[in-house]
Amino acid sequence: MNIFEVIHDAFEPFLDGEKRPLNIMEATNLWFFLAISETTMRNEEIAYNLAQDQELKEKLWDAKASVHQPIAKEIQEFLLAERVPLPKGTPPKPVVDFQLIPEGAKLNDEEIANLMSFNLLLGINYASRGLTESIRADVGLIFFKIIAKKTIFGATLKKLMDKRGWLHDPPVYKS
Repeated sequence: MNIFEVIHDAFEPFLDGEKRPLNIMEATNLWFFLAISETTMRNEEIAYNLAQDQELKEKLWDAKASVHQPIAKEIQEFLLAERVPLPKGTPPKPVVDFQLIPEGAKLNDEEIANLMSFNLLLGINYASRGLTESIRADVGLIFFKIIAKKTIFGATLKKLMDKRGWLHDPPVYKS
């Protein structure tokens, strides 16, 4: 079972026929999500250069290649097709060796993983908002795919964080 096919099948009946005009909330939510996605990619490119743990570096690379870039590309294509100007982005960061940066001036692996996890959470929350505020099914489908991609990726990141001891449990509730 491919989750994206199931989702597409659920939205497909609403995708047929003439589309309503893109409303201001849909355009704003997509535009803002794209702008934040670009910033997240730049931050994670910097984090890639700082990370020491090889599995974390692979997660950072995978997040960019399989989550952030495909999402950004889909939103860019959609917005351009709807004649919505794209947000101004910044160029990608080069892969370099940041070994000479003093410890107090850079994030460690645990901090990078937790920031990455937090960014996934924010992306899921904002995509949920975009999904609930969308009227057009094609916009809702974009946000639903974002939620699915980020949730699935987040589960794999959580597994790595637990394995490395970077996942911190809140205190046990005792009544």
